[in-house]
Amino acid sequence: MLGNCPKCDAHLEPAWSFCPACSTPIPHTPPAAPPAEPTPVRAAFSGLLIGFIVAPVLVIVGAMLCLTGLGALVGIPMIIGGILAPIVGPMIGFRSLRGNCPWCGVTVSSIQSDQSFACDACHHRIVIRDHKYVAVA
Repeated sequence: MLGNCPKCDAHLEPAWSFCPACSTPIPHTPPAAPPAEPTPVRAAFSGLLIGFIVAPVLVIVGAMLCLTGLGALVGIPMIIGGILAPIVGPMIGFRSLRGNCPWCGVTVSSIQSDQSFACDACHHRIVIRDHKYVAVA
């Protein structure tokens, strides 16, 4: 706050809480809160990550089984599963629960094994009950 003291009209600097001339307390207005931004979705890439971890394992093991003679029965389906794993993983959405925050309405996502978490936008506590988000006081 650059201005003058309301009592003695002395010049004031922004960081001062009291007037240097008359010791009058200077009220400070808190800065306005920034507008709420969309919450990043938690666990959005969990299925994709698992797909990329599983894919090389399935392809390598499937290729090794093809070399042993079990390729037609076990190896080829494993190779096909390895190719499809990065595509199928995100579609399944491994243990992720998506919905709106009951406090602020922002779309949030959580792993179902977590029974409670804080909203990234409003920082209120959210509990998961019966696969739904519930506000906690």
